[in-house]
Amino acid sequence: MTAVGNPLWAVKNMPVSIPAQDVILNADLTIPPEAKGIVVFAHGSGSSRHSIRNRYVAEKLNESDFATLLADLLTVEEEEVDEKTRQLRFDIPMLAHRLSDIVAWLQRDPDLRSLKIGWFGASTGAGAALIAAAKNPENVMAVVSRGGRPDLAGEALGKVKAPVLLIVGGNDHQVLELNRRALEQLNAESRLEIVPGATHLFEEPGSLETAAQLAASWFEKYA
Repeated sequence: MTAVGNPLWAVKNMPVSIPAQDVILNADLTIPPEAKGIVVFAHGSGSSRHSIRNRYVAEKLNESDFATLLADLLTVEEEEVDEKTRQLRFDIPMLAHRLSDIVAWLQRDPDLRSLKIGWFGASTGAGAALIAAAKNPENVMAVVSRGGRPDLAGEALGKVKAPVLLIVGGNDHQVLELNRRALEQLNAESRLEIVPGATHLFEEPGSLETAAQLAASWFEKYA
């Protein structure tokens, strides 16, 4: 479906609760009228659905008529433990399992199940998003990683069928090398985009805007 010039007042914003294994995840769902697909965000280590950077990208995707779902992959209690131990944020298989549970929830919802799914992963969240994309290939349109650690997906990289866009800052040297290696294991449609002058968090003027535009164009291409 294509929607042009949708009025902002018609966009639906709502908090939702998503069952995942034996916990309930808090999430924020935004649905533009005639949404072309839905992009699920997988946040990086120590981050949450309140991430300013991911919310900025989500707003740009909403403007391009994509629904967005920003979910906390840890409960409030788990976040408190993780602040001390920093272990759960690196439990990539567990986070990927919760992303799969989010897919199951989307597919049960009568208003959302027809929408193609896009994954947007940041930092360590990119690894979890790629594993979830490999395990749930049905209805996945594309994957975008921003400053991500696709290497954390391990063997799942070669099993991802959706086209993957890896966005990395030109000055994020270590992560850039990890992304170059990961690209060699991804499918032929996948691509690496380097944002000149940007570091890991894309804090430089205009760098996050560039990343958001690249992401929106990638999802547009495959919606």
